[in-house]
Amino acid sequence: MKTPKTAFKVNQKIVYPSQGVGKITEIMEKKFQDNVILYYKIYIEDTDMVIMVPVDKCESLGVRAIVSQAEALKAIESIGEDFEPITSDWKLRYQMNLELLKKGTVCDIASIVRSLYHRSKVKELPIQERKLYDSAKKLLENEISFALDKPIKEVEAMLLAKLEPLGLMHAKNQVAKNKFDDDEDDDLMDDEVDSQNDDIDEDEDYDDGDE
Repeated sequence: MKTPKTAFKVNQKIVYPSQGVGKITEIMEKKFQDNVILYYKIYIEDTDMVIMVPVDKCESLGVRAIVSQAEALKAIESIGEDFEPITSDWKLRYQMNLELLKKGTVCDIASIVRSLYHRSKVKELPIQERKLYDSAKKLLENEISFALDKPIKEVEAMLLAKLEPLGLMHAKNQVAKNKFDDDEDDDLMDDEVDSQNDDIDEDEDYDDGDE
């Protein structure tokens, strides 16, 4: 029996926002009760993990193909573009950026890195927001590295070169403005946000043993 047509092919590199950049190693069928479900088997090199994702769930989980070289270069350029200052309400920032990280395009992820990098130059990010920034930065670097076929270190340098000049300007402009801005960035997350602590790291692996 032929394998049904799917959006991704074996050996194709993809982005699984909550997990990282990976490669489709196998497309397989699994029987669950009376249903036959088609899965992608994905190897995430950065964490040395193999996860299985139902083909029909990929779109809702934000799984997408690696961007083209042109799109990767556009994302790098966007890092250095000026932008409107983001809200000083860190909880709102966190929720907005978390949604972008989970389902956004490469340019959306670049915007997270840009805005949080510059915010960190004005005031230290709270722990959970720092984790989100680190996850977005790592995902962006890995995707651009694959798209441009360049080492991670070179990509890091390219991004930093775009961030630094704008960062210095924004820091000078905003320090005085935010001098009396008490957004409680140094506080720990309350229970409501704590319940989402693992949102970045978790997404169902859809392991057959759990079904």
